[in-house]
Amino acid sequence: MIRITKEREQYKGEHGWLTTYHHFSFAEYFDPKRVNFGPLRVFNDDLIRPGTGFDLHQHQDMEIVTYVIDGTLEHKDNLGNRGIIEAGEIQRMSAGTGVFHSEFNHSKEKPLRLLQMWIFSDTRGRKPSWEQRRYTKEERKNRFLNVIGPKMPGQRGSISIGQDALFYVSNLDHGTELSYNLRDSRLAYLFVIKGEIALNEKALYSRDAAQVECEETLRIKAREETEIILIDLPARYMKNSVLLEVPNR
Repeated sequence: MIRITKEREQYKGEHGWLTTYHHFSFAEYFDPKRVNFGPLRVFNDDLIRPGTGFDLHQHQDMEIVTYVIDGTLEHKDNLGNRGIIEAGEIQRMSAGTGVFHSEFNHSKEKPLRLLQMWIFSDTRGRKPSWEQRRYTKEERKNRFLNVIGPKMPGQRGSISIGQDALFYVSNLDHGTELSYNLRDSRLAYLFVIKGEIALNEKALYSRDAAQVECEETLRIKAREETEIILIDLPARYMKNSVLLEVPNR
């Protein structure tokens, strides 16, 4: 089953300095039917005006993934971490016992577009940590590039996360076809950052999202030059050391 949410169906907030699309209930937006999808709790698509951003605020027991699409993000936290995240870079922050941080558009001239995704941590009270990595467009060209995954012995190449979730990014040329197999009845959340695709013959355009359940294979065809992000999620997942299961819909 593939459930598509069009851009116009997403909550859009206009705050002067920020234009944001919330895929799930967040801040002033609440929809009891859209609170989370498996362990994916937040998926926000933010456009931040030059020289503005989010002041110091706290997170706890959440895995927070930030992917910069256009522009430059400046991150600071109370653990002493300070970083500049540029387009194509991805950051994972495990909030654990608690982190205070701020996020600002580093540029005084150009807008910043980013995706921020929150995943329930599988363990309460982790030691907070922060990791960042750059991936080139060539690395993700016409393939699923795994950028984040659960920490495993000997793992190299992807950022680790405290949940059984996998993040992939792809830049697809027009006409490129990819397939992705979902094992063990897992879930998938796919978002079209830019462009147009057919997902199992269903059309998705820029800023459209798809929730996928009970599908063995995802077949993706780019109908123009396209950028996507795919999140592979467990239907049965650990949230703060408690086993939960996505209810049948």
